[in-house]
Amino acid sequence: MNALILMAVVAALYMLFALLLRHYALRGLVCTRAFPQPAYHEGDEGEMIEVVRNDRPMLIPWLRVESRTSPHILLGRQDNLNVSAGTHYCSLFTLLPYQQIRRRHRVRFLRRGAYNLGNASLTAGDLFGLNEAHREQEMDVPVLVYPRLLGEDELPAPFSRMISEIVSRRTLQQDPFLVRGIRPYRPGDPVRDIHWPASARMQETQLRQHDYTAMSRLLVVVNFQRSRHEWGDRLMDYEEGEIERLISIAATLCVRALGAGLSAGFAANMPLGEEETCAFVAPAAGPAAREAVLSGMARLRLRRVLTFPTFLNTLTRCSGLDMLLISLYDDEDIEAAMARLRRAGNQVQLCVVKGGSAS
Repeated sequence: MNALILMAVVAALYMLFALLLRHYALRGLVCTRAFPQPAYHEGDEGEMIEVVRNDRPMLIPWLRVESRTSPHILLGRQDNLNVSAGTHYCSLFTLLPYQQIRRRHRVRFLRRGAYNLGNASLTAGDLFGLNEAHREQEMDVPVLVYPRLLGEDELPAPFSRMISEIVSRRTLQQDPFLVRGIRPYRPGDPVRDIHWPASARMQETQLRQHDYTAMSRLLVVVNFQRSRHEWGDRLMDYEEGEIERLISIAATLCVRALGAGLSAGFAANMPLGEEETCAFVAPAAGPAAREAVLSGMARLRLRRVLTFPTFLNTLTRCSGLDMLLISLYDDEDIEAAMARLRRAGNQVQLCVVKGGSAS
């Protein structure tokens, strides 16, 4: 009789625990993820930090956390982590009251893009799996994957030569912040440049002489179309690698130009993120420009908005730019558009990439 009472009490307690688990376990559960840095380059390895915390005075016998990732983001294998087909991973935990578990997932970024690893499916249950509670959770966990920057031996030779030519012919302009000396004032000189302390000392009006700084604005333009007669606005998976290579070349050229002190930007007949217009990042200089260029290229979607000649015609509003066009083909329509860009006051060069070489 005592055994029956004991069994009944245990069964009642178990049912009570199962009821509490079903209704309250996930309410006090917190799951967060974050990357230590907001962006990586294609081919890099990084870390995703995942924190699972039980904020309730309740034991959770088991908790299953399931997520899906892009096939272009590869999670490394580790204990208590099951990865299936490279896109689905599942972790299983036991959480004590008020316990927090912090895990570091090794991640390899296989392809350029803008990703969000915030989706998670949380399932908690009792020891026997008779009662379960389930919740879908959306977290904002963005990460940008910049294009891979090519080494000297990977970059087709004409591109290095083109950057050198652009650097050598960049125009010289007076920099108002650079002063290399003074000289006597001459009629017609700007009054704003008069050096008053020096004029007082020398009893003669003196003028600041400004030094010159090299300024050039490079715009790298990428063509999404693989041929003149390509009719679709999207590519098959096996065709995307060619365009990705063009994007990597463009990123490398912009980064090298910025490192040489030039202003650089890019344009493409592809959209940025959810936009439906062609990408255009105006040439600028400095670290902020580098981030703007690489972030923009990370967000490029492989979809054609305009044909390449039509897109080039929209750039005739620009003037005074060094335009470097990167394409998989050339034809008379592209040449005609380039002529219009030159008449608008731009320096224009076309480099056709075929296989691993360029011409």
